[in-house]
Amino acid sequence: MPLQFTVSTVIKAPAKKIYDAWLDSKEHARMTGGTARVNAEEGAEFEAWDGYIRGKNLILEPSKRIVQAWRTTEFSAEEPDSQIDVTFEKVAGGTKVTIHHTKLPPHGKTYKGGWVENYFDPMKKYFEG
Repeated sequence: MPLQFTVSTVIKAPAKKIYDAWLDSKEHARMTGGTARVNAEEGAEFEAWDGYIRGKNLILEPSKRIVQAWRTTEFSAEEPDSQIDVTFEKVAGGTKVTIHHTKLPPHGKTYKGGWVENYFDPMKKYFEG
């Protein structure tokens, strides 16, 4: 059975600002520290973290939700894409960003810490200065 997990954090920034940065190549690179080629079109392919992450935008709900097919260079050719569902919820003090990562292969449990170390932590520094 494929693995899944959920991680979340609160970032002191409006949902629109975080959502827009996630889907803009320059802003995505600035907020994570790795090069990115992304855009805000459903069906568009993307890559992030210097090509380590690749995928496709499946569902885009401006300022609310991003659903993407997602894989890293660690996935074998036989392993299907996993899926991330990123939600943005206004809360006291900013925006709660939640990533529900599903359809992961057996080695996928390592990505839980990766979301915190390689996305949430640098995003907080980027948006909170």
